[in-house]
Amino acid sequence: MQITRNGAHPSGNGPADWFTGRVRIDPLFAANEARRAAAASVTFEPGARTAWHTHPLGQTLIVTAGLGRAQREGGPIEELRPGDVVWFGPGEKHWHGASPETAMTHIAIHEHLDGKVVDWMEPVSDEDYQG
Repeated sequence: MQITRNGAHPSGNGPADWFTGRVRIDPLFAANEARRAAAASVTFEPGARTAWHTHPLGQTLIVTAGLGRAQREGGPIEELRPGDVVWFGPGEKHWHGASPETAMTHIAIHEHLDGKVVDWMEPVSDEDYQG
């Protein structure tokens, strides 16, 4: 058994290359030799969002607070609420973030494949974000 105490990993700001707006990332656990999954709690301020991206083995989001949005390429913008669980399949191009007026926090879980977890792409335009 391993217990990682709250606060064991410092919070960080979401890099501008990967996010639009203010985003805080709180690492929860990292991949290691025994597990290839990693997770973080990610808080998006109103209007903040990821850039378009994919994950080689997919990504699971568990919304824990606030009101958010997510979209897969070619699909509608979906509203996210606390308790919602979102699965993006391997290689599925998508973005996610807060609503325009309300912050959103989710736990993001993804697996490493040959040391890779995500492929970042272009920012989500304001026009695309507004739908």
